Amino acid sequence: MKANNWGRKSKARQVALKYGYKSGLELDVSKQITEANYPLNYETEKLEYIVPETKHTYTPDFIFTKKNGAKMYVETKGRWTNIDRKKTKNVLASNPGIDLRFVFQNPNQKITKNSKTTYAMHALKIGVNEVAKMDIPEAWLKECVKIGEEPNNPKKFFG
Repeated sequence: MKANNWGRKSKARQVALKYGYKSGLELDVSKQITEANYPLNYETEKLEYIVPETKHTYTPDFIFTKKNGAKMYVETKGRWTNIDRKKTKNVLASNPGIDLRFVFQNPNQKITKNSKTTYAMHALKIGVNEVAKMDIPEAWLKECVKIGEEPNNPKKFFG
């Protein structure tokens, strides 16, 4: 069995590189174009393109109905990785006005070893409404309806 040439430059590629091409095939095609008496335009233009958007979903840990009928989302985090931080930022950008709050195991944890920015500082900076340590604050709970209660929804119209 023949070994593959990945990582090694073939002789054809070495010659192509010498003439400004990336592969032997590009060099061969350029010769064909020149011999057929056509103008040779090799990598003379750049075309813009857009990477299509990808849709994702996010499942918050806890959801509360507030007394005004709006929702409060509470996310708990021990470690808040760079990927998680990017996801949170995208969730906030895609859902303007969302009431997202975080309960961190340690809100004073630095986002990276050498950073001065803590989890709490970063969360507030990107638009998380409030942060807490270890427990949901009583003040947050007082904003929400309990079992058996109904929200005071001022948007309801009768008649």
